[in-house]
Amino acid sequence: MTSGTNGANTPPEDDDPFGYLYADGQANGAQPPSGGYGYPNIVNRTRPVGQRQYGQQQPTAPYGQVPQQQAPQQGAYGQPNNAHYAAPETFPGGAPTTQQQPYGGNGGGRGRGPNTKGLLIGAIAVVAAVVIGIGVAMLGGDDDKDAGGSDPSTTPSAQQSSEPSASASGSAASEDDLPKIDAKALSLSPGITTATDVQGAKADGGIYLNGFNQVGSSVTWNVSGIPKSGKYTLYTGYSVPGKDATATLSINGTASKTPVGMDNYAKAAEGDYTKGWTQTYNYVQLNKGSNTIKISCEQGNQCDALLDQLWLVNGWVDS
Repeated sequence: MTSGTNGANTPPEDDDPFGYLYADGQANGAQPPSGGYGYPNIVNRTRPVGQRQYGQQQPTAPYGQVPQQQAPQQGAYGQPNNAHYAAPETFPGGAPTTQQQPYGGNGGGRGRGPNTKGLLIGAIAVVAAVVIGIGVAMLGGDDDKDAGGSDPSTTPSAQQSSEPSASASGSAASEDDLPKIDAKALSLSPGITTATDVQGAKADGGIYLNGFNQVGSSVTWNVSGIPKSGKYTLYTGYSVPGKDATATLSINGTASKTPVGMDNYAKAAEGDYTKGWTQTYNYVQLNKGSNTIKISCEQGNQCDALLDQLWLVNGWVDS
């Protein structure tokens, strides 16, 4: 093979591009490339954006010359229609050539990207709903707990005796404004008298009842003004001489299975009535209007006690 041309009908692309390096190539007229390394006049042929038309026949030119550009025809879908369009970076002071990321995409999607703002709003709404649900559940739990304190299913039987809290009973009685009576105003059985010798009675004038320690003795309270039928707590003020006492409670003629337990809650010494003043309570069911409450000394009771007051509190309290 020799440098130079292979014939007049041989396409220029079959010429030896390095023929100018050989003597015989130079004799045949081979010239070094003027536009850069490689084939002559075909390197660094840059075009502004939009000039080259795709899908159309490109103009041809004699070997070694740059073909002239024709005006672009109506572009296909997605191609610019303006014949004078050129990329911004081709103009003096044009925008930088850095490609801008399409909106919402990952480098090539034509549509909008995922709606991250909507997803964020949805996540915040879910968290807020969970927090509100927890708060409502906690508030509801407290209400149930408060309501459970007065639930009859959690209280003792219909009547109960124990040492009450004086402050609790006094405030409850004043709030409900239920009846209260001093011992001297009760209906007394024969043998029971009033006295003031022992100090510490809370009834008006320090008056209390004496002689209750005989079987058959009783005091009766015909109470009226009960606002509604239901549960009440009956308080009994008393004193014992350093030992426990009991009595029988009857409501509207029916004896209770739970006695009036008059224990020595004050821890008084034996025989010391002055130090033995305290109170106890029983759970009772009363009718609206009038009721009869009777405390009596029956067989089997230990009735050595002094009585000074009776009063009612709404509901079954635990102190």
